[in-house]
Amino acid sequence: MLSDWEDRITVDPKILVGKPVIKGTRLSVEFVLGLLANGWSVEQILDAYSELKREDIIAALKYAVEMVKQEKVYPLA
Repeated sequence: MLSDWEDRITVDPKILVGKPVIKGTRLSVEFVLGLLANGWSVEQILDAYSELKREDIIAALKYAVEMVKQEKVYPLA
């Protein structure tokens, strides 16, 4: 289920100026997605950031899917 990212992602204006972060960390969803986009494997991320769990990385991806689904695109004439 896509909405289960809400159990692992939080937005708090006191943490990283309100960017979505993995609960219990100061690691933003943006940061985790950036690692994946730059070719890091899930295993490499988990090794480098021991506070993360595999489910956190999946939640970050699900969060990104939800945000893209909500995006509105208007073609230019």
